[in-house]
Amino acid sequence: MEKFGKSQPITRIEDQRFLTGHGEYVDDIAPAGALHALVFRSPVAHGRITALDVGAARDAEGVHMVVTAADLDAAGITAGIWGITIENRDGTPAAGPERPILARDRLRHVGEPVAVVIAETLDHARDAAELIELDYDDLPAKLGLAPGGEAIHPDAAPDNRAFDWAMGDEAACASALERAAHVVRMQVDDNRVIVNSMEPRGCFAEWQGGRLHLSFNGQGVWGPKAQIARVLGLDRDQVRVTNPDVGGGFGMKAPPYNEYFVVAHAARALGRPVRWMSERTEAMLSDHAGRDLTHEVMMGFDADHRITGYRVDSRCNLGAYNSNFGQIIQTTLFSKVMMGTYDVQDTFLHVEGYYTNTTQVDAYRGAGRPEAIYLLERVMDMAARELGVDPWELRRRNFIPADAFPYVSATGETYDVGDFARVLNHAEAAADRDGFEARRAASAARGRLRGMGLAYYIESILGDPSEGAKVEFGADGTATIYVGTQSNGQGHETVYAHFLSDQTGIPPDRIRVVQGDSDLIEKGGGTGGSRSVTVQANATLATVDVMVAAFTPYLAEKLGVDESAVSFDHETFRAPGSNLTPTLLEAAQMALADGRTDLLVHEARATLPARSYPNGAHVAEVEVDPDTGKVTLDRYTVVDDFGNLINPLLAEGQVHGGVAQGVGQALTEHTVFDEDGQLLTATFMDYAMPRADDLPMIGFATEPVPSTANPMGMKGCGEAGTVGAMAATANAVLDALWARGVRRADMPFTPSRVWEMLNEDGTPQAAE
Repeated sequence: MEKFGKSQPITRIEDQRFLTGHGEYVDDIAPAGALHALVFRSPVAHGRITALDVGAARDAEGVHMVVTAADLDAAGITAGIWGITIENRDGTPAAGPERPILARDRLRHVGEPVAVVIAETLDHARDAAELIELDYDDLPAKLGLAPGGEAIHPDAAPDNRAFDWAMGDEAACASALERAAHVVRMQVDDNRVIVNSMEPRGCFAEWQGGRLHLSFNGQGVWGPKAQIARVLGLDRDQVRVTNPDVGGGFGMKAPPYNEYFVVAHAARALGRPVRWMSERTEAMLSDHAGRDLTHEVMMGFDADHRITGYRVDSRCNLGAYNSNFGQIIQTTLFSKVMMGTYDVQDTFLHVEGYYTNTTQVDAYRGAGRPEAIYLLERVMDMAARELGVDPWELRRRNFIPADAFPYVSATGETYDVGDFARVLNHAEAAADRDGFEARRAASAARGRLRGMGLAYYIESILGDPSEGAKVEFGADGTATIYVGTQSNGQGHETVYAHFLSDQTGIPPDRIRVVQGDSDLIEKGGGTGGSRSVTVQANATLATVDVMVAAFTPYLAEKLGVDESAVSFDHETFRAPGSNLTPTLLEAAQMALADGRTDLLVHEARATLPARSYPNGAHVAEVEVDPDTGKVTLDRYTVVDDFGNLINPLLAEGQVHGGVAQGVGQALTEHTVFDEDGQLLTATFMDYAMPRADDLPMIGFATEPVPSTANPMGMKGCGEAGTVGAMAATANAVLDALWARGVRRADMPFTPSRVWEMLNEDGTPQAAE
């Protein structure tokens, strides 16, 4: 990486304002005098509404409006919330029941919005909500991932099954398994998690000159803009959507939620701004959850321990409704890395999705890829045990060879490059595998059990491969870059400014990054699927080309040379025989002085030809206290192939955060509903988020194999930490417990669950 701004560990410029309390989050910037919204939510998981009386609430002090489903209908707002639907394996469409903005006729999960109170103050709204009378007939709650139960939606009756989907050649996979010398079978559960971003969801809406401005703390503005226009019956040019500073998104904040539509409607009806901010328990009841699925899996091996076939049968929980991406996460997105880094073509994936009386399940850091790699790497570890081979060598034996790229996977992904054995060798040394047995013996001397777990992951970068950028030069000698992605805390302001600086020579402190405003850039794909830096840098390169092409004839005339004689060396323009070497900022000031305002704004869109595939090895070491079941994560090492990096410091930070979320799911986070569908883990007193002392220092290194899918050679890194962390941690725990007879271990590995595993009779699963 040849120039400043690439592969330089530059600290984040935005942290200064965040750490000094100058961040501008949605609740900080709501308009003065905005009314407050409070959501009245369903107290039960399943019920038939028999009466809803909001009269007393409407008459309460300080109340301006109470909105129900009937009020939305009367206002002509009848469209429901949109979610992608897929096609069943028999060619019929998957279920697509209405997801109403406010509950109509039925209550389908605890926390479902029923009515919204708009009042002068939040206290007025709270008092009024206490006056709402909701009568309902209880219905049995459907919670399990099996056919049957009380029907939640008519078009998913009688089984509550939303879809029955498959990918792959079932007969070919069956044949591969039949001819295998060994077949490993497992059941693997992937527990539900509550996302819990640092900043809960919130929004405000205001009407200005016949246009709606909705500001919410999300992951992009153009998708929600289209949805809000559709639901409210507006032309798209009547809607402006903005994202201010956002305190964490993780996929959960990507879609528009029920509350945003109601707040926008209320602001229009009342002619005043309206604001809403979720409280923590409210968020835990209503935010889209993550994971929540179970698998039955078969993996075949020949006599040389090469994989012959892989079959996965999954059942996944959609919650009460189709969410934004709920139906595609465990189907098409899971399939993208189903076979991971292993050279196998005979695969079959079968997934059934079920509605339950719980909060919707949608994207959570990785969206399908962590689930796929978690399953695959758990199976690989179990296979090594059953086959009596080294788990590291089993992976090496089955890796796609480095000379086989580009490689088309069994599910149609074209991996452009890879050298998985080289990355794994680096991880083996970095994790000091040679010293593990001595550390295990030291743990045993203290009465502890020690285990080491490996996971080798690959992920597929998702989202729109196209993106736009706009650069505008100011009269004050600065440049502003407008981007179509949205930072949720990743450090985009730093990365984008330094990348533009690297390509143009404009000093980073003279560059301002603007994001999250649908009025300021025509189109953008937002942030999700680890797409941001690769697609935005590609768009920036295209915009730089546009700038250089625009300034070249102007400067040729100023320098008195032919256009062909003018060159740009990423810092200055030059021409033979001229002593003038203007920078882009100087050229812009010259253009401004000459009245050439057409040279002050430059914009371009660019599309990546293919996706990139970050990959790497995670190695976890745990120590287990058999008397209490407490698991201590003692060592953690990551070696990633992210290709070329713009800023390794920020990439490492992304890995640290991702590992924390994966480890949190593995060790502490446990979502629990009772038999009536009541969430029992709705506060941080009951839901254990990982703390600082739950994590060791995380060793991080890179072993880059530059991607050929973009001109920068980059591979996205935003979700990689989570994709690898769950299986590495789980495999380490099972490794520690194996000698004590434990043969199945599912997340979360809380002390009580681990103690129970150690005190139950473990029955080995035998290979055929």
